Amino acid sequence: MLPAYISHPDCLKHAMGDQHPECPERLGAVSDMLLIKGLLDFMQPCEAPLATEQQLAQAHSSLYIHTLAALSPREGSVQVDPDTSMNPHTYRAALRAAGAAVLATDLVLTEGAGTAFCNVRPPGHHAEYGAAGGFCFFNNAAVGIRHALNVHGLQRVALVDFDVHHGNGSEDILRDDERVLMCSIFEDKLYPFCGNVPRGANMVNVALPARSGGELLRQAVTEQWLPALERFQPQLIFISAGFDGHRDDDMGNLGLVEADYAWITKQIVAVAARHCQGRIVSCLEGGYELSSLARSAAAHVKVLLGMDD
Repeated sequence: MLPAYISHPDCLKHAMGDQHPECPERLGAVSDMLLIKGLLDFMQPCEAPLATEQQLAQAHSSLYIHTLAALSPREGSVQVDPDTSMNPHTYRAALRAAGAAVLATDLVLTEGAGTAFCNVRPPGHHAEYGAAGGFCFFNNAAVGIRHALNVHGLQRVALVDFDVHHGNGSEDILRDDERVLMCSIFEDKLYPFCGNVPRGANMVNVALPARSGGELLRQAVTEQWLPALERFQPQLIFISAGFDGHRDDDMGNLGLVEADYAWITKQIVAVAARHCQGRIVSCLEGGYELSSLARSAAAHVKVLLGMDD
């Protein structure tokens, strides 16, 4: 099977206001660039299924799942936190986004897809075990990881998160699960204002100062992420792929460029080749300036496909 490209039209229907940075146009920007670059010709398109309650309950409390479903409005919008709201389509879109991670896991582990890229929204890495936040409702990557562990029986799954914001939700759900190694690199003193001190023994958190640029990012990955990943020897790698550290994106100030995202992806691909037959699932997280998001995501996917120069 070709590497999988997973998305769904339902993910376009979730909207949080005309001026909100986490907008439906993000997905179109990414898919259009993948099409223009010819990358979709080398991928198998798949529609994201709806995650089941049983699948969601691997990463979230039943109370939270039911509460979020009950909050879903029939019309208008409901505010979940100061920056996060639901419209009548949000809950279904969130189910699709989590379902994409589950399907990606199945395709990579049992259908020979090798790699999968989930172009879905809402994003997930700020969603905690029992709380939404930071534009996120269900933690897509965590749902997929627990599916790999509990359904497919894997013993070691790594999560690498290079969004400009720390994946506090993923840390909340996965901390102290010795079957998981989480590596997070993010801008210091930025939402969600945590991560400097890891909350679990299985966390490798690297807080970079503003304006670090690609050189410091590469140094941190080389010195801290890669040795931890080599020791862990993952059987599957998940990526929380956030591109909001790009220098053109106002959501952060790390000053990264497309080449930095390609480089970090190349390091992950190399680890996967050594330890897990190249098996990688990548889930879109942040990235809000549409042009830089599209270019960075394309650079990332190109490396996942083994087409980097």
